[in-house]
Amino acid sequence: MSFAVAVLSLVDRLPLTAAGRVVAFQLAKSATSVAANYRATCLARSRREFIAKLGTVVEEADESACWLELIERRRMLPTDDVHRFLVESLELRNIFGKSLATARANARKTSTSPLPHQITR
Repeated sequence: MSFAVAVLSLVDRLPLTAAGRVVAFQLAKSATSVAANYRATCLARSRREFIAKLGTVVEEADESACWLELIERRRMLPTDDVHRFLVESLELRNIFGKSLATARANARKTSTSPLPHQITR
């Protein structure tokens, strides 16, 4: 959530050109999607749904990195302002990517055990 909030502040500073508006819209969508899909992951109803939603989180973090890299390359904002968000998006992608790999490995080991956050009675 903090990544999404911070990136939205950055998006508000992008130039009001045709390119700036396109990139702003796409970055706003992908950065906020990281937060929204992570929340959905936490409420997954099955291991399969958990893995699928976590995969979406990884994809959206990577897409955010793509748009941030484009902003840097086009020099739409000062590099120092953008680079820390680029680093954070890559860190999030890597963290969630490792979690996804673990979830997939655990799913291969057993397909009948409940999700870690599900309470069994």
